[in-house]
Amino acid sequence: MKRKIGCWIEAMRLRTLPVSVAGVIAGCGYAAAARSFDLTVAALCMAFAVLAQIASNFANEYFDFRGGLDRKGREGPRRGVTEGDITPRAMLVATLATLGAACAIGLSLICYGGWWLIAVGAFVAVGVMAYSTGPYPLSHHGLGEVAVVLFFGVIPVTLTYWLQAHNWALEVIAASVAIGLMGANVLLVNNYRDMDDDRAVGKRTLTVKIGRTATAAIYLANGYAAMGLMICTWFALGWKGVFLPLDYLVAHTALWRLLVRRRGSALNPLLGITAMLMLVFSIVLTLIIA
Repeated sequence: MKRKIGCWIEAMRLRTLPVSVAGVIAGCGYAAAARSFDLTVAALCMAFAVLAQIASNFANEYFDFRGGLDRKGREGPRRGVTEGDITPRAMLVATLATLGAACAIGLSLICYGGWWLIAVGAFVAVGVMAYSTGPYPLSHHGLGEVAVVLFFGVIPVTLTYWLQAHNWALEVIAASVAIGLMGANVLLVNNYRDMDDDRAVGKRTLTVKIGRTATAAIYLANGYAAMGLMICTWFALGWKGVFLPLDYLVAHTALWRLLVRRRGSALNPLLGITAMLMLVFSIVLTLIIA
């Protein structure tokens, strides 16, 4: 029983969950700065984001197994379905149940934002599945990073902010892209690690297409671009806006140096650290601007 629970927890990919949490926190920070913070809305947005990511992770494991894209003994974390710890049917049921729970929470947000949110929720639900399956799976054609920028950056940050402040702000939109680029870096580490496995099974991730050297360069550039996109926020904060981007870039550059020196399972901790750096950045940013 304990091992079974452990397999499901591993399938959630806890190392990556800070990606969905960070976007909501950043949106809440800007809402607080606008004196519009609403704890109920924030909690609902957080629950929706986390459940949607877990559903995406479950779907990725199920559809990669069904498509023959996972192999036993892969470099990354153990895949429960591929290793026989979780049945494919159980994973499919869990995917649909988790996605359904996310949609139910999303529907409750209609009370705060209007009926147009149904279209947004449907778009997110389709994105959860389209990442791994459908006529053109995004993660199999080098578009996974683009999907992360949109679904873990632009949408959660701007929507969380709008549901509380009920307006759009240029600096929030810019910050949403910045958060998305940080989230894309988590996926870049994942694909950097799995390049050989993915190439062997015909999975055309961005790293498979452009190679590890170019992937590492994009990883480094994303961090600097993220800080550049938030220049309006830094200027608005005055002297307080100097230390956070500088600290982030020092840590980010250090992680890039580790990235280019490691291979295989040695990259697993780096994936989690990249996600945690994104989360810590969002928390500190929120504390400063709020």
